[in-house]
Amino acid sequence: MTRIFVGDYGEDGDHPWHRLERGEITLAENRELNRAALLAAGIEIPAPPPGGAPMITFTVCEPMRELVQELRGHGLRLGVLTNNVLEFRDLWRAMMPFDEWFDDIVDSHEVGLRKPNPAIYQLALARLGAEAGRTVFVDDVATNVAAAESVGMRGVWVEADPTAAIGAVRRLAGLIA
Repeated sequence: MTRIFVGDYGEDGDHPWHRLERGEITLAENRELNRAALLAAGIEIPAPPPGGAPMITFTVCEPMRELVQELRGHGLRLGVLTNNVLEFRDLWRAMMPFDEWFDDIVDSHEVGLRKPNPAIYQLALARLGAEAGRTVFVDDVATNVAAAESVGMRGVWVEADPTAAIGAVRRLAGLIA
């Protein structure tokens, strides 16, 4: 069922979710395409109420927030590279002061690219004025980390427990031995 909703998330293809994250279609269009795909699979679901709010929530991972603060406190340039959806923008941007804490934000729906397309990593590097070999990319999707590594970035995969990833980032940033 997940493949119906997001396709192969480790690819950047023509799946409706991928198109949504690239800003090519709206959330409402994506829902209609999902409904049709589900119906083709023999699963019927009712239409959502018109104008209904997105059924998603975002939460802050406190240890990662603390890491961002620590890195920022050491004067490191920080960026956000996110696969996201226009209709979710206000929800996740309200979680913390992104514009204060990060030097740049590359949002997939705004730039027409999504991870794991190598071009979005190159764009993020260019906008930060960063060299790939001196940049650490952190993500909770392993294929996104592999794609970042393919363009020369150092990759850190964040598992459900972020402790190991936080340690790796701190080591790569030279904050611990």
